Amino acid sequence: MFSQYRTAKVFAAALISVIIGAVILKTLGSSPPSAGAFSLSEYYRLESVEEVISSRHSQLPWRWNRIEISYSTPEASNIDQPAPPNVPTGPDNLDYHFIVCNSLTGNDGRIQSTVNWQRQLPIVHSQTSKKTIHICVTAEGETSRPTDFQVKRTDALVEALSRKFNIQPASICYSEGW
Repeated sequence: MFSQYRTAKVFAAALISVIIGAVILKTLGSSPPSAGAFSLSEYYRLESVEEVISSRHSQLPWRWNRIEISYSTPEASNIDQPAPPNVPTGPDNLDYHFIVCNSLTGNDGRIQSTVNWQRQLPIVHSQTSKKTIHICVTAEGETSRPTDFQVKRTDALVEALSRKFNIQPASICYSEGW
């Protein structure tokens, strides 16, 4: 008898939990709960890294051998405001191959390829070779840090580029304070 009573209590508690959960989900509707630092639903709305690293021109395996990640404000980097999806960003003289956006320059964590990447053009800075892929992570201010989305998407981008072009970890350079 005690066993049946206990089973009934457990069943009732489970049923109440399911009903409360259903009411909460119904109240939220189609909008996800506020995620704080990282929202998986927002992350999956971004285009895949593989789509971003594709280009109109052929990508030869020996073409790139180094990756350099910079962290800069949009003004200092000459980065335009948000562009439509799948459209190369910025002017032809933008000194980056990829831009990892924050909420000021596009969807947080969105990776935009530039005209230089689409044409597979080298960017020569004073201390880098023509075989360096340049990535800019946009900052909101001089003292701000990258967002969680930016860090995760930059890591995914670096991993995909490293795999595609066989770039060794020793040839990946992050900006100071990353």
